[in-house]
Amino acid sequence: MARLNDDAQWIILMGFLVSFSLFFLAIIINQSTVVGQTTAESVIEFPKNDIRDVRHVIGESVNLSNNFDYVKNDIIVLSMQRKSSVVDYENFTAADNTTYIQIHYNNGVTEYNENWTLP
Repeated sequence: MARLNDDAQWIILMGFLVSFSLFFLAIIINQSTVVGQTTAESVIEFPKNDIRDVRHVIGESVNLSNNFDYVKNDIIVLSMQRKSSVVDYENFTAADNTTYIQIHYNNGVTEYNENWTLP
């Protein structure tokens, strides 16, 4: 740049400045798009309705004391086949006739555990 006149040096330096600014802005815009996309995907991927359905069916199955093992096996198999999710639950009744249920739900993206009490 020693042989260029002052006007040419100014043009070259402004070109470097503009190109660096555009590069910097492109990186910032790219990162903000990625953050917004992953946040939106995590909200969409949470299976709220699937968990509600499983809770409802498990709540109804706890009242079936005579066929509990068959119903539990059906819930596990159906959730794996239809929703590709692993569902497991345990229940026990305390001495004061309060039923405690522990639910585990995992679909590979979301893992959900819940302790549920039925009076």
